Amino acid sequence: MDLRIFTEPQQGASYDDLLAVAHRAEQLGFDGFFRSDHYLKMGGVSGLPGPTDAWLTLAALARDTSRIRLGTLVTSATFRLPGPLAISVAQVDQMSGGRVELGLGAGWFNDEHKAYGIPFPPVRERFDRFTEQLEIISGLWATPADETFSFTGDHYTLTDSPALPKPVQSPPPIIIGGQGQTRTPALAARHAAEFNVAFQPIDIVTRQFRRVSQACAAIARDPASIRRSVGLVLCCGGTDDEFQRRAAAIGRDPEELRENGAAGTVEETAAAIIKYRDAGATRVYLQVLDLADLDHLDLVAEEIAPLLA
Repeated sequence: MDLRIFTEPQQGASYDDLLAVAHRAEQLGFDGFFRSDHYLKMGGVSGLPGPTDAWLTLAALARDTSRIRLGTLVTSATFRLPGPLAISVAQVDQMSGGRVELGLGAGWFNDEHKAYGIPFPPVRERFDRFTEQLEIISGLWATPADETFSFTGDHYTLTDSPALPKPVQSPPPIIIGGQGQTRTPALAARHAAEFNVAFQPIDIVTRQFRRVSQACAAIARDPASIRRSVGLVLCCGGTDDEFQRRAAAIGRDPEELRENGAAGTVEETAAAIIKYRDAGATRVYLQVLDLADLDHLDLVAEEIAPLLA
């Protein structure tokens, strides 16, 4: 099972903080380093030192790392126009030697849009724009280098785009996720290499995986060709006392973490991950909330990962 590290820098992190986590994750053999794409702390006002831009961060990490895969969970379609986003992702893919993945969603956090002057349309329009963005980004990357790409939609129009630059990967994997009943699974079946369900119990994960399989079958795509993944809060300890200290450090109730996350002792954490593996997930994004606690990553790599082999 692939283990990836997932961070939430809007809660308060500098680039150096993120680089330290990415370096340790790479050294320990984790498959990927991912970050959220948000501009405002959740659950407070400050978030010092302030937000960092996801794709600027990933561009720097592309040069400061050598092996680990890099991406977003997830970029909001409200933040960037699809043409420039396709350019940014392709450029970071080049800078990393082909290690980038694009998690893309419709957007949901109204407060950050208000805080930084970003338009926040109603949910139906957000999904309509999201749908067109997927069509455009996929189309730009798929266009041969000697041809142009055009698109006419309700929200975006591209005319004779040279569709450059090209990413190293053909194409970079697109990750789509969420709990939508119809549109989200259908979009994943059409565009995604991976479908992700984050921070949800087993029954919801199983239901969403089933919906994606049904959506794939509806367009004659092999359901096995789309990877299933989950996101889980990570909080574990070599002893129960160590677990309790880590839970206190991130302000979370230990029993709630045990119930909903990858949490507890080493054996409990491994058992929690295995439950999701048995439900069909082949990759897990471990949400690390205390970025200064690099020993936490050591524990996962040295004691939990072997239990998942």
